[in-house]
Amino acid sequence: GPAPPKVKICGLTRTGDVEVAVHFGADYVGFVVEAESQRRLGVDEAARISRPARGMASIVAVTVNAGDALISSIFDRIQPDYIQLHGDESPDRVRFVSRNFGAKTIKAIAVNTRAHVEAARAFEDVTDIIVFDARPPKPDRNTDAKGGHGLSFDWDIVECNEMRQTWALAGGLTPENVTEAVHRTSAPILDVSSGVEYEPGKKDPAKIRRFITQAKQQKLDPAI
Repeated sequence: GPAPPKVKICGLTRTGDVEVAVHFGADYVGFVVEAESQRRLGVDEAARISRPARGMASIVAVTVNAGDALISSIFDRIQPDYIQLHGDESPDRVRFVSRNFGAKTIKAIAVNTRAHVEAARAFEDVTDIIVFDARPPKPDRNTDAKGGHGLSFDWDIVECNEMRQTWALAGGLTPENVTEAVHRTSAPILDVSSGVEYEPGKKDPAKIRRFITQAKQQKLDPAI
């Protein structure tokens, strides 16, 4: 029968928050590694903080336009289940990372029109999961251009999208709107960062619990 969507708690920076996320049933936990973000961690820091999730949830190292040396050290020291490419990586780059490092990949695509969603199909055969994130209107000093900014996009643009592989909905999700998000988009994975925080990088356990509980109460219609 229909399964509940999966949940990814992203931008974790504290061991205690990882423990809370895993305790309440997060399926994926994400750590921003060496990328410009208020939630940035060094490689060794991410390795340490992600430890409680090992074997309990899929560990995702989030990178932005990372070079081979950084990716290599991420695999050596963090041993993530997935590497998320959240920058301007091309389909060829994603394919290379996947083959060269024997890695499962997640590609984030910033969208605010249906054309952006269509363009994401170029990644369908090269990545394991596509994340649709909100594209900020114009990056300014106060927004992270690459996600975690709390903005959402018009969910209609991903409705009934015909993706051949798993995709995730990100951007502005909160415990309050996650039920509607599932109803509107049937997203198989819900990806939240700022919507479960009280300040950047610091998660609120009550919000994590509410978000996961709300998400898991929904049932996805099996693909027709």
